[in-house]
Amino acid sequence: MARVIVDVMLKPEILDAQGQAIARALPRLGFSGVSAVRQGKRFEVEIDGPADEAALAEVRKMAETLLANTVIEDYTVTAEA
Repeated sequence: MARVIVDVMLKPEILDAQGQAIARALPRLGFSGVSAVRQGKRFEVEIDGPADEAALAEVRKMAETLLANTVIEDYTVTAEA
């Protein structure tokens, strides 16, 4: 069994209102020195067998189809070591 990580983030040109709200809240909570925050999603997909190229291609297809809205989001797929 292998674990594959899919990280999904809004594309850089898309306004991240939630990230901006977090960035504004940090100083009120005593955190300084943060100039920007981008919020995203992380999916951990456990697959049967090794995380070979065929399995990673299948997870990429999952990301394209369901996990990410590719109009406004980018994603990366990586096998966990």
